[in-house]
Amino acid sequence: MPVSPAYRPAPQFAHLGPDHGDPVAPAAFPATRLRFRNNRAAATVGLDGLTEAEWLTHFGRLQALPGQPGPIAMRYHGHQFRTYNPDLGDGRGFLAAQLRADDGRLLDLGTKGSGQTPWSRGADGRLTLKGGVREVLAAEMLEALGVPTSRAFSLIETGEALQRGDEPSPTRSAVLVRLSHSHIRFGTFQRAAWLQRTDMLAVLVEHVRSFYHPQVAEGDVPGLLAAVRDAAAYLAATWVAAGFVHGVLNTDNLNVTGESFDYGPWRFLPRYEPGFTAAYFDQFGLYAFARQPEAVFWALTQLAGALRPLAPVEALMETLNGFGPAYIAALRGAVLSRLGVLSAGAEADQALVDAALALLRQGGDALRWEPLFFDWFCGFSSAGRALAGPRGRLYQGRTFDAFRASLFDHAPDRPERLEAPAFRADTPEEMLIDEVEAIWAAIDREDDWGLFEAKLSRLGAARDAYVLAPDARHRSEQ
Repeated sequence: MPVSPAYRPAPQFAHLGPDHGDPVAPAAFPATRLRFRNNRAAATVGLDGLTEAEWLTHFGRLQALPGQPGPIAMRYHGHQFRTYNPDLGDGRGFLAAQLRADDGRLLDLGTKGSGQTPWSRGADGRLTLKGGVREVLAAEMLEALGVPTSRAFSLIETGEALQRGDEPSPTRSAVLVRLSHSHIRFGTFQRAAWLQRTDMLAVLVEHVRSFYHPQVAEGDVPGLLAAVRDAAAYLAATWVAAGFVHGVLNTDNLNVTGESFDYGPWRFLPRYEPGFTAAYFDQFGLYAFARQPEAVFWALTQLAGALRPLAPVEALMETLNGFGPAYIAALRGAVLSRLGVLSAGAEADQALVDAALALLRQGGDALRWEPLFFDWFCGFSSAGRALAGPRGRLYQGRTFDAFRASLFDHAPDRPERLEAPAFRADTPEEMLIDEVEAIWAAIDREDDWGLFEAKLSRLGAARDAYVLAPDARHRSEQ
């Protein structure tokens, strides 16, 4: 392919050596049919100029991009539903490339469904097309709502008939490529600790510090843990503000940059329900909606435990103790961003968060999560629109009065955003399971991608309307 000047390969993970990953070969698929191409994401890494044939070569047949060492299956361990598993690693994906974004950040292109690796544990290494469609939808929705997330970069149908025990089979197959800041997981450190390889831990710490948290001083292990802690706290807060349930918060599904990724049994709340779970196999609600901050904190304690050979336990514990305040401040900022208002100080901000949650709790099925934030985006600048809209009758009574009073204390943030076409609609873009299943049913039965493409178009419009500030994590006073 002709190399664009904007394409800057930077394969840093490969320099860690064979202790951390295994060279692998991608599967040979019988077909490669492009179903989704994220040109907006591709433009940030200089790949938007690829022809369709080149795109299929690199993201369907998975031929290495120029300047890349070839696919690497990353090694890691992890706690799965709090049971330690040393037999993990990239089992149906690999690190395909690392490159610099237009803002200088190091980014990964990682695959899902690209074939077997040494860590496949007897599985076929494939991805169902339905799973790929769901991941695209989740990533696009979360990005629109301001959640730090991997971006679905490419989805290509691969022409195989897969057998699965938890959905009708045979079913269609696909290979997904995602663009993410990092695929280094908490479980990557756990593996080095489990192997009692202090040397590997030290190398990982310096790698993560220098490439992802350079503001931390060299050798400051508690400082690195604090940076990861704050990123994880912000991630958990934005999940809650978005009404999102990840579903599987194992330590191999949390990374060092605080980005959400690997969307399996995810859900958005159909109503305010703290105990709502996304995974049918989460029988005890370990990763229920309201328990996600706890799950993230528990995972951080496992990361801290892995770092014990490199830092005093007391310093690591003190760092962990900062998670609660970091999460609470991040949640205030995330809710303010969802409502499109400016901070009025920590006390007033917390009152608004509490009042919004109380209104959602009282609203039940009538007032779902997303419509509240849509109706009152930019605070009182939306009062006329909200009260005259289809949910206007719900905005009355004591609970609403408390919400209105708290909202009145907060000035709107860039109220000109309300001029966007998305705010002329009666309802916001949501991503409830019935719609997801309807989108898939049209694809599965009629090969009709119209609903999918229309949904992505509307999500793009919603993202452009919200234009959440990149520094939203600092929007609420500490």
